[in-house]
Amino acid sequence: MGVKVALHNLGCKVNGYETEAMHQMLEKNGYEIVDFAPGADVYIINTCTVTNIADRKSRQMLHRAKKMNPHSLVVACGCYAQAGMEKLEKDSAVDIIIGNNKKKDLIEILEEYRRSRKKSHNVIDINHTKEYEEMTVSRTTEHTRAYIKVQDGCNQFCAYCIIPFARGRVRSRKKDDVVKEVKRLSASGCREIVLTGIHLSSYGVDLEGENLLSLLKAVHEISGIERIRLGSLEPGIITEDFVKEMAAMPKICPHFHLSLQSGCDRTLKNMNRRYRTEEYREKCRLLGRYYDNPALTTDIIVGFPQETQEDFEESLAFAREIPFYEIHVFKYSRRQGTKAAAMDGQIAETEKAQRSGRMIAVGQEKKRAYLEKFLNSTVEILLEEKIRIGDEDWWVGHTPQYVKAAVPDQGQHANELQCVRAKTIGADDVILAAPEVLQQY
Repeated sequence: MGVKVALHNLGCKVNGYETEAMHQMLEKNGYEIVDFAPGADVYIINTCTVTNIADRKSRQMLHRAKKMNPHSLVVACGCYAQAGMEKLEKDSAVDIIIGNNKKKDLIEILEEYRRSRKKSHNVIDINHTKEYEEMTVSRTTEHTRAYIKVQDGCNQFCAYCIIPFARGRVRSRKKDDVVKEVKRLSASGCREIVLTGIHLSSYGVDLEGENLLSLLKAVHEISGIERIRLGSLEPGIITEDFVKEMAAMPKICPHFHLSLQSGCDRTLKNMNRRYRTEEYREKCRLLGRYYDNPALTTDIIVGFPQETQEDFEESLAFAREIPFYEIHVFKYSRRQGTKAAAMDGQIAETEKAQRSGRMIAVGQEKKRAYLEKFLNSTVEILLEEKIRIGDEDWWVGHTPQYVKAAVPDQGQHANELQCVRAKTIGADDVILAAPEVLQQY
């Protein structure tokens, strides 16, 4: 029986990719992967540090792991391990600390600990490296959709964000390495990929002659891949040339997550965001000119320091104006070490909650209006899993716009693409389709 290892992921899609890469790395080297439950020999927690709450959750999960097996080896890796190394060195629940750009060395670090039995920290000065940490996956646990990390680090230094200090400066993965991984995933049956990064729009700034568009063109040529999605984008990358080139690549899904954070120019300036609402508005219009009913999703922070009631109302009005599909609303969370944490004019939690509730309500209205546009039209679904709705079995999946949709079970299989007629909107905003299949491939 091999060494039993349990992994737990906290945080973003990039973290999720890295956790899956570590999972496959461990399996390849003879470790047995088990559930995150009592009985494991090694617990690996890929931590998050985006907020103080994320720090606390990371510490709680590390302590929970040690309680599940006091004799186990507990490994803290990732962003909180990078930013909170000094605290973790004093934490008796943690045996190994692995910062960013060192996760690729996981196997060697584990073997060294088995020899020395001494607490170790493996953390570099992430702010002074140009090395992209090459990690790969050869299959995806979702079977239909694979997330692929192509970029790390950020040079933006938004006032609320600690991530540039935890992830370092922009580093891009070589295009050829991305293409090789996508080809492997395609060969394993994956039909949809999502390109992700800490600041995806900056892909290629550190590579000669490359940018996000050149990467998209290379990936678009890979046979077997039917859909390509993009992670979060900055408004600045949305230019006429960029959108025109994307629109000429039919595999790219009309689903664009454009970070907004606030619909108030004064707040955007305080946040050190590098655009204003008029520019953002024009970028959304540009996407609408090249794509029919594109799915525009965004993040909005409410209760940022010094955000007055008038500022919030301005942000709320802007959110109503833009044809969003989804708005992810966050109450500002003070993160020590950021510029915003030291600002005057911190907003009371009760006021943040009130503003959050109003913004969420607008988001729900926008989502319903967007979904209604699909009723009685043909939608394409990539089938993912079978679920029970009432007394019937249905296959559920997503449209190119990342709208969740379901069709009655008629013997289909996961990873099939079907074109069906959207009929109603069911519970949890799932579009329910008629049973007749118009096209299948």
